[in-house]
Amino acid sequence: MSGVRHPLTIEFALLGLVRHRPMHPYEIHQHLRNKSVLGDVWRVKQAHLYALLRRLEEEGFLIGVTETQTNRPPRRLLSLTARGREAFAGWMRTPVTHGRDFRLEFLAKLYFAHQEGSDAVQSLIAQQRRACQQLLDDLDTKAAAVPPDQSYRRLVIQFRRGQIQAAMAWLDACRAELIPDISTTGEKG
Repeated sequence: MSGVRHPLTIEFALLGLVRHRPMHPYEIHQHLRNKSVLGDVWRVKQAHLYALLRRLEEEGFLIGVTETQTNRPPRRLLSLTARGREAFAGWMRTPVTHGRDFRLEFLAKLYFAHQEGSDAVQSLIAQQRRACQQLLDDLDTKAAAVPPDQSYRRLVIQFRRGQIQAAMAWLDACRAELIPDISTTGEKG
């Protein structure tokens, strides 16, 4: 994908919604509004959604076919291209590397991993825990380098560290809830 803008998290989620079967843009919009799907994660206006879908189609991640209907206007049916499938799969395998991206990006990845089954959930959580541990190690290194007279910087690092620790505890809760036969103390995968 060199030379091409990478999709945003919401765009990856749109690719994920059509990965198993083609969908119409309005159907995708309904899925995003559904609280049991991604409605608790995103609120996307229909016009913005259609613009995002158009851009994904223009960039070769989706392909659209116009369906004619009797007594109704034609409508688009969107499906993933090989490029879109590859981009989605790569996004799913990559852990979130910034604490601030947890609320949108990780929750979307967890939704799709849960659809794929417990192996996908376990793999995603294990990868994310490793990434969080790396973030904690990096913050510890930064904290050790903060001079004693810079208490504000130390507090900022402590705050960020607390957020990552909370995310790790939440990942353990996810694992316990979504994969009850796996102990939350031992990491598998």
